[in-house]
Amino acid sequence: MRILHTMLRVGDLKRSIDFYTNVLGMQVLRQKDYPDGRFTLAFVGYGAEDKEAVLELTHNWDTGKYDLGTGYGHVALEVDDAYKACDEVKRRGGRVTREAGPMKHGTTVIAFVEDPDGYKIEFIQRKH
Repeated sequence: MRILHTMLRVGDLKRSIDFYTNVLGMQVLRQKDYPDGRFTLAFVGYGAEDKEAVLELTHNWDTGKYDLGTGYGHVALEVDDAYKACDEVKRRGGRVTREAGPMKHGTTVIAFVEDPDGYKIEFIQRKH
């Protein structure tokens, strides 16, 4: 078994695709409209779906905004340098909500950013 994808419901698909591709550097792997169901699915990621876990962005055409709820945590991305990754997110117009630095009760360097819908994305610095 392996993880295939994490699904996020997004209010504005164009804005979300822009964030995940232009701010976080992912690519759109596939996208399909389902007119009978009034929704679109877009899959984004850093590599082919047969080799990498990806994000499924689900846009229900009649819903412009979602409440995040209390059960969602975050999507984690490994980065070479969390400090530089935060600088790059800010340079590209993204929002850093926790600057890079060691975990509260550990040494792993982490940071958090938010996508346009408020979903948290954690950067975890690769240990060298």
